[in-house]
Amino acid sequence: QVQLVESGGGLVQPGGSLRLSCAASGSIFRLNVMGWYRQAPGKQRELVAAITGGGATNYADSVKGRCAISRDNAKNTVYLQMNSLKSEDTAVYYCKVSVREVSGRWGEYWGQGTQVTVSS
Repeated sequence: QVQLVESGGGLVQPGGSLRLSCAASGSIFRLNVMGWYRQAPGKQRELVAAITGGGATNYADSVKGRCAISRDNAKNTVYLQMNSLKSEDTAVYYCKVSVREVSGRWGEYWGQGTQVTVSS
């Protein structure tokens, strides 16, 4: 079993910045793809950014140029730096990771979600 703990969400003014963190722990052999999704009220969950084990990244068009995903493999942690935040960025942000566990099993895990609210 693998656990994900998200942090860094909160209330921020338009134009402000936040850095979300997602730390994985448990029976981890190695982490593969790690990503961030978000879900706003009345909308479907959407991919914000993803990063492969090799460091390749992908971003939603709505956040390109404003967000940066990174990972620290030594800490089993993925980050999402968000700058120039807009009201439409308001959502619950979820971390998702693909993990090879020590048993050899591959699994996908979701974080509990962290609220990001952009408002003046």
